[in-house]
Amino acid sequence: MKQDIISGLTQTFEDYANKTDSGIEFWLARDLQHLLGYSKWDNFLKVIHKAKTSCEASGNDIDDHFAEVGKMVNLGSGSQREVQDFMLTRYACYLIAQNGDPKKEAIAFAQNYFAVQTRKLEIIEQRIKDWERLQARSKLSLSEKELSTLIFEKTGSDRNFALIRSKGDTALFGGNSTKQMKKRLGVPDNRPLADFLPTITIKAKDFATEITIFNTKEKGLSSERSISAEHITNNRSVRKILLDREIVPENLPPEEDIKKLERRVKSEEKKLGKSQGSLKDNKDE
Repeated sequence: MKQDIISGLTQTFEDYANKTDSGIEFWLARDLQHLLGYSKWDNFLKVIHKAKTSCEASGNDIDDHFAEVGKMVNLGSGSQREVQDFMLTRYACYLIAQNGDPKKEAIAFAQNYFAVQTRKLEIIEQRIKDWERLQARSKLSLSEKELSTLIFEKTGSDRNFALIRSKGDTALFGGNSTKQMKKRLGVPDNRPLADFLPTITIKAKDFATEITIFNTKEKGLSSERSISAEHITNNRSVRKILLDREIVPENLPPEEDIKKLERRVKSEEKKLGKSQGSLKDNKDE
């Protein structure tokens, strides 16, 4: 996500933040509905109910984070009527965002914005970078699992996937094999190379894998040799795109172990629900 988009969304979400007299930060559900792109209240209310279930399952008191309140709205006749609304803590907003589609920019941003306690832009940017890397690694795992299953169906051997993937790595990394790249980046022998790659390289591997899956099906490839040739071609093509943009994949430094990153992110999320005050006594404020 680009810095100017993050900056703009940060300002927008902050503009709608409120505080109780006791200093507890909250957002109104009716405001959050529009910030996240939900056009109908009834649909958004279903997401709120799911978030409440998640809140309870995590060992937090629902009333601490979701306080139902009434809100007066103007009608076309000039009169007013009361509609349902909720005061939502940062944790409640986070849980609601988690139930949205992360492909939508506002929701992807919200999942990370509400997960951090500080509004400092650089902290939000780093959290989004971490999240994007985790998403990319998860997507690559799914693609590789699909390719592995497809190769087994086509060739009848469960060993061919490792061989084909290794050939693809050699093509992507300019002649450096998976083993050589592990040594170059200091990756333990028993860990996947992708767990230590930067986001751009993970996405490059995923893109090449997706093309191989598509063409294996479309072209009816059925041997290790033909699928290997396809995967090598695709990785070479992706490498060319990177090189054209002055990105040399084998020269990029390793990044934090994805497992450590995942544990750290989950730890931050667990702390979020316990680190705020309660909205129980602030419904009328």
